[in-house]
Amino acid sequence: MRSTTCLLQRRFTARLLPQLRLLVEECAVREGLAEPRRGEFVLAVDEIAGNAVEHAGGSGRLVLRRIGDELECRISDSGPGFSETVIPELLPGLDGAHHGRGLWLARLVADRFVVREGNGGAPEARGAEVTLAVRVQ
Repeated sequence: MRSTTCLLQRRFTARLLPQLRLLVEECAVREGLAEPRRGEFVLAVDEIAGNAVEHAGGSGRLVLRRIGDELECRISDSGPGFSETVIPELLPGLDGAHHGRGLWLARLVADRFVVREGNGGAPEARGAEVTLAVRVQ
């Protein structure tokens, strides 16, 4: 059984994004996530949180956990929801898409990346839940 430790739980708005980014980075440092992976992970988390603010009603919720050898971040919102199919396969701009760069980047840098519609998968629920994780080595 893998041990799980909750490192950070926060509700956030646009005003709190800079503070949230710093808190995620501090946790990643404490957990031993080395550069350049740490910078990539923090940037990916910031992109997903920024998407929640911009496209899903101006706020979201972040939960950062250590699960075994992974640092996992789960970001949920109450917006209209989306699925992984909206994420471009190629770098946005190269494939004609003019959106999705943050999601594309997050999926690229994560060792594990999952998008669930309906804020946890419930059909009646609105929103989305994005989980990204990286191995701490």
